Amino acid sequence: MLRYACQRLLGAVPILLGVLLVTFLLFHAGAGDPAALMLGKNAAPRELEELRIQLRLDRPLLYGHWRRTELYRAQDFRQTAGDAAGQPGCAWTTGGQAGAGTLELASGAVFRLPRGWDPPATAGRYRVRLEGRGALELNGRPLPTAGHWQRAAVVLDAPPNELRITVPGPATADLRELRVERWQENPWDSQFLAALRELVDWRRDPETGRHHLVLFDFGRSLQTGEPIRALLWDGLGPSLALTLPIFIIELILAVAIALISAYWRDSWLDRGLVTLSVALMSISYLVYILVGQYVLAYRWNLFPVWGWESWRNLILPVLVGVISGLGGSVRFYRTVFLNEMYRDHVRTARAKGCGPGRILFRHVLANALVPIITRVAVTLPFLYTGSLLLESFFGIPGLGFAGINALANADLQLLKALVLTGSFLFVAANLLADLAYAWADPRVRLR
Repeated sequence: MLRYACQRLLGAVPILLGVLLVTFLLFHAGAGDPAALMLGKNAAPRELEELRIQLRLDRPLLYGHWRRTELYRAQDFRQTAGDAAGQPGCAWTTGGQAGAGTLELASGAVFRLPRGWDPPATAGRYRVRLEGRGALELNGRPLPTAGHWQRAAVVLDAPPNELRITVPGPATADLRELRVERWQENPWDSQFLAALRELVDWRRDPETGRHHLVLFDFGRSLQTGEPIRALLWDGLGPSLALTLPIFIIELILAVAIALISAYWRDSWLDRGLVTLSVALMSISYLVYILVGQYVLAYRWNLFPVWGWESWRNLILPVLVGVISGLGGSVRFYRTVFLNEMYRDHVRTARAKGCGPGRILFRHVLANALVPIITRVAVTLPFLYTGSLLLESFFGIPGLGFAGINALANADLQLLKALVLTGSFLFVAANLLADLAYAWADPRVRLR
């Protein structure tokens, strides 16, 4: 079993890398620019660049020699006139729809983009990338944009005081966007490498000079500035205090009720339990929360409505969590047990005179452990992330509550840490499930 576990752990490495890559690309594609979201539209270019450097967002996505910079403010003329507003010979048109604007430069016009600050003398090379149409020059250097829309790039050995885009010919020209990047020596110094180093890194302690292994260091929260590892540890206790009782109580009750329903199948008891299970499944999760808070907590004053002060604050959310998930679990386990009830070994045991208890626990439950383990393995990773609705409605400061706040405040660092940790726990739960299969069923061989 140890050899199989080691093989599975090695096989999980490419899976974890794939999960990290997909999560990284999804956050990059859908989250926008976290630095711009935090600082707002009117942020100073230098503040924007410093925050990007701090968050490692200035680097290339996967591989490259060029880093993003705001030494000259990036211009997206598809959305706004940017720094061209008010400059003579520059007219911004929307194109009739959002995101389709262009900057039209008249013949002989000059669009000036000043430098945001003075870079150090060893700043290195810069690259100007733009998309334009028509005869254009950048600081006197012709651009290959004549005739049709074309992307062009010009490398500058040193950053000038300003970028000047001119129209030398008699015809007009157009611009869509303009961005500036600075050179870096190591092309592998990318955002994806930074994401990898957040998970596993070999760092030098500045005080002792010794190197040590650092795991799951997701940096600091964008909103509070606290270390994300500390936030995760602080929220883990309340989340497990809520989800573990729900998981254990629901599992025991669902298995017991499903065994009773399956043994007395087609009886009035079985039909009543199935009807009740379908009814519990059909009611929205929010209804349980709102009715529980209003009736049990507010009207009858049996439980606290809100807060995290004592164990009494957990009773009502645990009760709501168990009731809301009990119906679906009973239906699932009943189906599994009915499949076992019609097996030959159960008929043989009944014919030999075995009692109901021995039949249910020795022959039915023992042989149905594999699908039960599968369902449990799927549920286990979500115990870590907590319950978003329960924690939000009952004021429990767990990871679910932290996730809701991170989503509302665009704290992408904390959201990424929650998603990645949950994904890795899911892979680990699958490994534990495979090992548990061999324990539950002797026919399973670990190879």
